[in-house]
Amino acid sequence: MLGLLTLHIAALLLWSATLLYLPALIAGTRAQRLNLVDFGRGHDSLARFVFTRVVTPAALLTIFAGTLIFLFDRNTEPWLILKLTLVAMLVLCQGFTGLLVQRLENSPDKPLQPWCVLVALLVAGLLIAITWLVLAKPSFETLPWRS
Repeated sequence: MLGLLTLHIAALLLWSATLLYLPALIAGTRAQRLNLVDFGRGHDSLARFVFTRVVTPAALLTIFAGTLIFLFDRNTEPWLILKLTLVAMLVLCQGFTGLLVQRLENSPDKPLQPWCVLVALLVAGLLIAITWLVLAKPSFETLPWRS
């Protein structure tokens, strides 16, 4: 169980860091008009490389290890359900980041910086909320709908 938890945390750190880095890479590539998109035949752009070979495998490993922990621990407390909901929102942010990568490659004239800032802020907010939930493990016993 400790090994799974360590794997989950390590993969989560990699996923979080690269998910925060990728919007900055996209915005910086567009703002500086860097030629990081065209690597020649048979090669991906740097943003696509980071998305497909770092962010996505780290996300899958995080979710897989977290699911195994969930199954072994059999914990169904409300804070965990809320955390899983926030993780699902983080996955949606990753999907939107993938759309930004496609737009970077296919529509080089359209502005992306505002979208990159929005995604980075959403990811940062979700990561802060997830971290708080995991560390605080708040009790929702006093909520009106719980009886």
